[in-house]
Amino acid sequence: MTTLVESEEHKALRAAVSALGNRYGRDYVARTLAEGKPPTELWSEAGKLGYLGVNLPEEYGGGGGGISELSIVLEELGAAGSPLLMLVVSPAICGTVISRFGTEAQKRQWLPGLADGTKLMAFGITEPDAGSNSHRITTTARRDGTDWLLTGRKVFISGVDMADAVLIVGRTEDARTGRLKPCLFIVPTDAPGFGKRPIDMELKAAEKQFELVLDDVRLSADALVGDEDAGLLQLFAGLNPERIMTAAFGVGMGRYALGRAIEYARDRTVWKTPIGAHQAIAHPLAQAHIDLELARLMMQKAAHLYDAGDDIGAGEAANMAKYAAGEACVKAVDQAVHTLGGNGLTREFGLASLVTAARVARIAPVSREMILNYVSHQTLGLPKSY
Repeated sequence: MTTLVESEEHKALRAAVSALGNRYGRDYVARTLAEGKPPTELWSEAGKLGYLGVNLPEEYGGGGGGISELSIVLEELGAAGSPLLMLVVSPAICGTVISRFGTEAQKRQWLPGLADGTKLMAFGITEPDAGSNSHRITTTARRDGTDWLLTGRKVFISGVDMADAVLIVGRTEDARTGRLKPCLFIVPTDAPGFGKRPIDMELKAAEKQFELVLDDVRLSADALVGDEDAGLLQLFAGLNPERIMTAAFGVGMGRYALGRAIEYARDRTVWKTPIGAHQAIAHPLAQAHIDLELARLMMQKAAHLYDAGDDIGAGEAANMAKYAAGEACVKAVDQAVHTLGGNGLTREFGLASLVTAARVARIAPVSREMILNYVSHQTLGLPKSY
């Protein structure tokens, strides 16, 4: 059962990752953004220390832990002001899917590199006309002898410029029914017919977003991950960790913003006492802290259920955790900026950019409205509206 008291191992992991994150901090992130570079140094050091692959099997170079441990890594890096968004994608989604469903050859080819950071894999599911509705995915794979030919488009795919390959969600035709069913393919980014175009985002982040065009990309039979008839199971095996890690991203960012606001409220004196002594300042910050702690509890529950093999229970909890963390993050960032007043909008304090970044936890990888739909009909048993 889920314990409310964190183990000594988890406490030690938090402390170690926090120390790494604080050595880099928000200044490092701001510098890489200004230079237009990815956070290569932090990613590389986190890989060498074993943090990137803490959830992957030991026999393939990982730490032998689970999403519980990986979520701690992302949360603590975020709380230090230096989150690594690709943790959500490369080890959490792609690493999990390959370690659970990949062939022995796929595991040996990819997992050691994903674990130590020398390889990176992106994840491609979203399409222009199939956002939250994965049943409308039109990227299709058809057989050509023993090979596959993959054709389609993807949008808002993170970190493709840094990736060695993309785990693409496509669909194949069921020979018995003629219906299209989901399948996952490992697609090298240098494959002929694989095209990428950066999307001009108002949100400035180290991890750029891309549109992909797949024009009859030829893949050998061993590019298919897992069983052709079990694509949906394999897909959700990656989506639940994605939601849990997005919750960790939100909680970490919220903690960072709140920490800056608390520090400011302790020191900033306008009349006779620091502004943090006034309840109009103190109470909203206390509420933000409570909301973040509650979101973290649900995140920990979801991670525990997933690591215990309860995919159904983890699905419900992961969606709730992502929702709670997204809301808590936005509120914490907003209150932090408001606490600093005009200073909250300056580049010096580095909080204003988080106003936009915090929205990510509400929007991606699934909107809060779709989570409410999920809870309405899956948990509460209410009829669907779609």
